Amino acid sequence: MISTSFKEPGKAYRWPPQWIPDPWVLDNYVEAFQHLPFDRFAINTAYTTVATTLLVVFTSSLAAYAFARLRFPGRDVIFLLYLGTMMIPGQVTMIPNFILMRTFKWIDTYNALIIPSAFSAFGTFLLRQFFLTIPYELEDSAKIDGASAFRIYAQIVMPLAKPALATLFIFTFMGQWNSFLWPLIVTNRLERMTLSVGLRYFQGEAGGESYYTLLMAASVVVLMPILLVYVIGQRYFIQGITLTGISGR
Repeated sequence: MISTSFKEPGKAYRWPPQWIPDPWVLDNYVEAFQHLPFDRFAINTAYTTVATTLLVVFTSSLAAYAFARLRFPGRDVIFLLYLGTMMIPGQVTMIPNFILMRTFKWIDTYNALIIPSAFSAFGTFLLRQFFLTIPYELEDSAKIDGASAFRIYAQIVMPLAKPALATLFIFTFMGQWNSFLWPLIVTNRLERMTLSVGLRYFQGEAGGESYYTLLMAASVVVLMPILLVYVIGQRYFIQGITLTGISGR
């Protein structure tokens, strides 16, 4: 894909394939951005992905803290019911969510791209498993000093949970950046499209061999941020998976 994105249009389908472009052509990237507003798509994707990811980390950490550290009637039953929502395929909830967005008049807005994805049963489960490994002595000491439940969550639990939070952040970021079906359903205008939807729109517009190199150039632009986030956060990602996997509770 990367090699083809730097080739001249006539060399994309050559056999045997030419792995190293000769000459290297940068015009494919320029023409791809001229053909469709990929810069607008990138801004939309970055905004909705970062906002959704931060909301998921925040809501999941609050729910996980309640299920792991607080005691209230029916806690375990509610957690199992909440966990059971992971068994429901996303396609089943898509139509009710769409009707809800239309009722709120949020179709073709950022709200429709962000709010329905701001809660995650998987994220709650992942963080709960990590929160259970934190010694209760720390919490007891804080209570003796007069700390409230929210202060314990904010100043003790959250700083200790950085690896698990980073893992959830990377998982959610990757999923949201590559999300296609829901953004395709709730966006109509080019000004609100994300990169994945814009790439599909570009594929539909394109035709012939000359557009194939442009399509590969656009695909590289879509892929690069994901690789960058993974390279930067892979140390936390591996550490978080290891720690949440050995809790055994």
